[in-house]
Amino acid sequence: MTAPRPMEIQDFIDSVPLSGFQIRTIFLCFLIVAIDGIDLGLAAYVAPSVRHEWHLTAAQLSPIFVSGLIGLTLGALLFGPMADRFGRRPVILCSVFVFGVATLLTLSAHDVTDLTVLRLLSGIGLGGAAPNAVTLTAEFSPRKRRLSLVTMMFCGLSLGSAFGGLVASFLIGHAGWRAMLVFGGVTPLVLWPLLYVLLPESIRFVGLRGNARKAQLQKMVARMSSGSTVDASQLFAAEVVTRRSPVRDLLTAAHLKATVLLWITFFAGLLVLYLFSSWLPTIVANAGGSVRAASLLMATWSIGGTCGAVVLGRVMDRAMPQVVLACAYTVAAAVIFSISHLVDLPVVLALAIFLGGFCISGSQVGVNGLATLCYPTTMRATGVAWASGIGRLGSIAGSLLGGLLLGGGWSIGTIFTVVSIPALVAAICVAGLRMPVTHAEASAPAPSNDSGIAAR
Repeated sequence: MTAPRPMEIQDFIDSVPLSGFQIRTIFLCFLIVAIDGIDLGLAAYVAPSVRHEWHLTAAQLSPIFVSGLIGLTLGALLFGPMADRFGRRPVILCSVFVFGVATLLTLSAHDVTDLTVLRLLSGIGLGGAAPNAVTLTAEFSPRKRRLSLVTMMFCGLSLGSAFGGLVASFLIGHAGWRAMLVFGGVTPLVLWPLLYVLLPESIRFVGLRGNARKAQLQKMVARMSSGSTVDASQLFAAEVVTRRSPVRDLLTAAHLKATVLLWITFFAGLLVLYLFSSWLPTIVANAGGSVRAASLLMATWSIGGTCGAVVLGRVMDRAMPQVVLACAYTVAAAVIFSISHLVDLPVVLALAIFLGGFCISGSQVGVNGLATLCYPTTMRATGVAWASGIGRLGSIAGSLLGGLLLGGGWSIGTIFTVVSIPALVAAICVAGLRMPVTHAEASAPAPSNDSGIAAR
């Protein structure tokens, strides 16, 4: 009788049909990211009511918005390395729980300082959730469908944001702004028990632990390959387990170029995305458009982003993903540059806004998937989370830049010309990335006596 042949874990995932176990895991990650989407607009939803009740100026509300984004940045930088050390599952569970509790605690806020501090804490909690959901989805996905599955999962962000807006329009009008905070805090805490029971650890992370988690790996194999003859004892992760800090590894010679290019791409992409999300209605109004027209254009941008994420993800799985994203960012730069000339052509303007959302928002989702291809399992969560964290700084910069440009009296044409530049920078940087052949796992150097041990 022929002995079972050793098989790399990714080859096993590729060899079996996508199972219900994997689909359920990806759906849970979708729900995690949807919570991020709900939180995305939470401060904006309650801000007008808070301002009226506490007699605040618009400037006094700014720390509430910025503190949440700073918290998301800190959370991503903190929880990414923890996920590479302790696993994706415990970090996601911790992140979701901390976010839910911190959001409920905002009900006790009596002034701007209280609300700012608590928004910072809730942001830290949530900051580790979405990047690790991306990593977990990628590590359960077959190579040929990895990027499309990641991008479809990440659509939870935009859908969660839209759902949060619908809930806010009802709750705040009927029960006040504090009811929206209750919803924002209770939702993750209701989801938490479901995640605790159903969310698995990453199969690649488990595989790297060797015999220590052999039984856990066996159960995963059984759930992913019903009727398969694959012997879990023969599965291995063809990577090197090192004892170095994954943060330090990001800046080693093997990963420095990819890390820097990803950071710039995330920063530039989110700068443009948040500038549009925060200021597009105001820019349209300043150009003579109505509030209704501005709202419709914002919805058009969001719809374009969701469509772009799905379409670009599928195309990225069939072509060189960095080239696909570089083309999308380039088109986005051209569209943004042209928008100021289309204000008097409403139909053409709407199409341009849709295409801008398609390329910018869609590419930003796609680059999350791309980041998972750039690093091995031992540092993938750190790589994705730190890129996301650096990108959050771009979102802060975008929110502030829009106000500076409008407050400085810049013309609409000049504003859109300036905003097109970061999109072009993102295109150049993402084009410079080099992906592993056939989207194979980004592998660490071959094991040596002093570098670590190969997980077998």
